[in-house]
Amino acid sequence: MSDRTIEQERPERAFRLSRLKLSGEMRLIICLALFVGLLSIAPLGRLVYAAFFTDGSLDLERISHILGGRRVLQATGNTIWISLSSTLLASVIGTLAALLVGMTDMKARTAWVFGFVLPLMIPPQVTALAWVQSFSPASPLLAPLGLTLEPGMRHPLYSSGGIIFLLGLYNAPLVFLSVRASLRRVPATLLEAAQSAGAKPLSMVLEIILPLVRSGIFAGAALAFVSSIGNFGIQAMLGIPARVPTLITMIYRRLNSYGPSALNDMALLALLLAVLTIIGMTITGWLGRKGDQRVDGASITLRLSLGRWHWPITTLAWSYLAAILILPLSSLVGSALVRGYGQPLTLDTLTFENFDNALFRHEGIREAFATSFMLTGLTVFILIPVSIALGYFLAWRTGLLSRLLHLASELAYALPGIIIGVAMILFFLRPLPLIHVSIYGTIWVIFAAYLSNYLALALRPILGGFAQVDRSLNEAAQIAGAGILSRLRDIVLPVLAPSAAAAAILVFMTAINEIQTSVLLVSSRAQTIGPMIIFLEEAGSSTLAAAVGCLMVLLILSLMLISLCFGKYLPKGVLPWRD
Repeated sequence: MSDRTIEQERPERAFRLSRLKLSGEMRLIICLALFVGLLSIAPLGRLVYAAFFTDGSLDLERISHILGGRRVLQATGNTIWISLSSTLLASVIGTLAALLVGMTDMKARTAWVFGFVLPLMIPPQVTALAWVQSFSPASPLLAPLGLTLEPGMRHPLYSSGGIIFLLGLYNAPLVFLSVRASLRRVPATLLEAAQSAGAKPLSMVLEIILPLVRSGIFAGAALAFVSSIGNFGIQAMLGIPARVPTLITMIYRRLNSYGPSALNDMALLALLLAVLTIIGMTITGWLGRKGDQRVDGASITLRLSLGRWHWPITTLAWSYLAAILILPLSSLVGSALVRGYGQPLTLDTLTFENFDNALFRHEGIREAFATSFMLTGLTVFILIPVSIALGYFLAWRTGLLSRLLHLASELAYALPGIIIGVAMILFFLRPLPLIHVSIYGTIWVIFAAYLSNYLALALRPILGGFAQVDRSLNEAAQIAGAGILSRLRDIVLPVLAPSAAAAAILVFMTAINEIQTSVLLVSSRAQTIGPMIIFLEEAGSSTLAAAVGCLMVLLILSLMLISLCFGKYLPKGVLPWRD
């Protein structure tokens, strides 16, 4: 063969090879598009269709009748009022906490941050149960002081004010994390110049720092609003007994009352809830961008001295943690250690029977724990490789399809979980095509909801990890003929291992006690541990519910402590409870 023939064939082989490699990437992104489309886009599209159409025709009369009904209007008003008020409370607490940790010379900041963020990791239904039982005669702190409620007295938390209070405390860490991230970008030169000019700490905070972290405050407020509007655990535990209807509890109660026959009505209510969520996020985003201050310079390293206020402020900060952690959690333990709710905790009433029942004797609880562990493990096992592959295209391959996939995954995570639950019921209620098998009422519909809901959560640390991957190595391997899966396995995965581990931790801890999505999907054949506390409380088994709550808190606390031990190997900032 002549040299000219060889020279002519080289470009042809290179062209065929490039087409082969392109087809490999295209096959992978098509699989990812099908994954996101079937688990996120299609169910949400089915929900929108069911909200407006009945038996294939637009039903305007039904829509106007439902949306204009007195109960729906009342629930909508309560939802807006409770969410806005709790967001304001969370924003004030979270911003003050971030300023204290990020700007002052407060001692033991790491331990304080761990305690401040801990309520965010505890399931909201456990938080509500703990606070409700903090006023019971079994409370180790309030009972000796005679501050528990007398029999027949109305519990102060069973009200809209109680819901606002707990939602504000629960979501304050979200604002704290957002504002603390913004504080780290404040230039130290501005503060040093102001300090040199004689500015006092309070003036520096009000006139320099707060305007610069304004976008962080509103970003945290947006997160708090979304969390409040979709927080089923607290709204159900306090709102249903207090007869304070909200949209999220109305959806839950209508499904329990009418079953699948009310799916079109639930879809409309879920869509209304989604619209309120998007409006709230849009307004807070606009406020954050309006008048946004952008400066260049080194990140903040200056810490303001508390001076003579050091001990009073430190005492107040730790007292706050004691009030939001020790008071409710000790009461939860106290209620779990007595035979009957309302009994005082004494040596005569002390028993471990509730823990024994929860761990070994109550079949429903054991199965719920086992199902939750299995589903969470499968979710992590599937989502981590999917997120690595999807992150490859989002980080290194720009295009309309990549942006749509990213938007779809974020939308499924941003919307309240109960909306995903309604969407999954509608999408999987009928038998699946080809195999003619229905997964509605089984654990697999919950599994599908987990995959949809937590893809964005798994994706975020991994996208951050792609910034540490040397792209030239991937390009060199591609030129050498390595396929996409080989490059992901041999080049990308070793560098992304810490980010993937962080993503796995976050997904596992979030999904193991999840309630927002699964509360509509559980059945007699498929129980998870998240909704179990509400079911036990509704059945009157308050002490057994307290024992289950204690086990859930212990599980989360153990996982958080274990993650701290390996924190130095994980990317900075992915563990919110690590300072």
